[in-house]
Amino acid sequence: MIRFSNIFLCITIALLLLWQLPWCYSFFAAKSVRSPFVLYSTISGEFITTRYSDEKGMAVRESQSGVQYTQEEVDSLLPFFYMRQLMADERFPDTINGVGFTPREAQMAAFSFRSNPMDINVVKIPLYPLLESKSGRVDLVMPDDVFRGTDSGIEFIQSKTNTIDERKSRMFTDMMLKKGFAFPIRYISGNPTARKEYDEGYLLLDSNGKLFHLKQTVGRPYVRHIELPGDVKAKYLFITEFKDRKTLGFITDEDNRLYVLNNGNYDLVKTGVERFNPETDALSIFGNLFDWTVCVKRHDGSYYYALDAKDYSLIRSLSIPGEGGSIFGLHFTSPSDKYVKPRL
Repeated sequence: MIRFSNIFLCITIALLLLWQLPWCYSFFAAKSVRSPFVLYSTISGEFITTRYSDEKGMAVRESQSGVQYTQEEVDSLLPFFYMRQLMADERFPDTINGVGFTPREAQMAAFSFRSNPMDINVVKIPLYPLLESKSGRVDLVMPDDVFRGTDSGIEFIQSKTNTIDERKSRMFTDMMLKKGFAFPIRYISGNPTARKEYDEGYLLLDSNGKLFHLKQTVGRPYVRHIELPGDVKAKYLFITEFKDRKTLGFITDEDNRLYVLNNGNYDLVKTGVERFNPETDALSIFGNLFDWTVCVKRHDGSYYYALDAKDYSLIRSLSIPGEGGSIFGLHFTSPSDKYVKPRL
């Protein structure tokens, strides 16, 4: 018994050292690191990087070719990002590269999108509100019920009484089966909030990996099967609901390729992004009338892609190496998820 206690004590001490020593080293030797802010300039055709110098802590704004700019010059080089400042200074352009536009058109086309591994690697409550997409009102209203997927259909549950709405459940389930949906639901993506300008419902993958669009229009189910190319096996879905209504969502496949699903015609277009794995990579997109700046952050660095806003083809790319990974040791948390568990 004493021998067993000594062995257990030694193992406990070893685990504590494996856990605490790397943590102490990281705590005392950590340096403040400011990630640079990078955007593609439609004007100059280069990425503009805003970084902070280690000597003075001052912001340095420069292009890929090493040319440094003042803040006022950067405002003009990134007119859609600094639109408010240019409008206040009465310097906002009405034409770029021979293409004319109004401030409203620029505002409608501007958007930002973010995805974090912590949003993916998490247990989600499988209850989803389905808003009315054609209520005739400006403000959206949250419904009095939510739906959930079952092995044979979907069920709408009244929130106040906690009872199943049999009629509505049967109506939506029958329509989904009629369109060829195979239950249970494999993956679902939506934006369940009334704080948006319009509602496009949900993108879903059925048990066979087929892609569908589901929403509610005037109390009736709208279900559309979206044909995918034969070599595309969808894995993760992101519904967008941007102001200009040009896109319906983003899709990644099993090979970690990123696609844009256009609204209206449901065209699926492969982007110029080399690779994006939602389970491990962070994604941010800043879009405007002419181009998108896409940033994919991985453990080894940040990868930037400038995409054409029309066909999402690659215009230019830039990579910035990371500051190094985590120190080897025993860790209980991870930047990729919200679980607390031992991991090396």
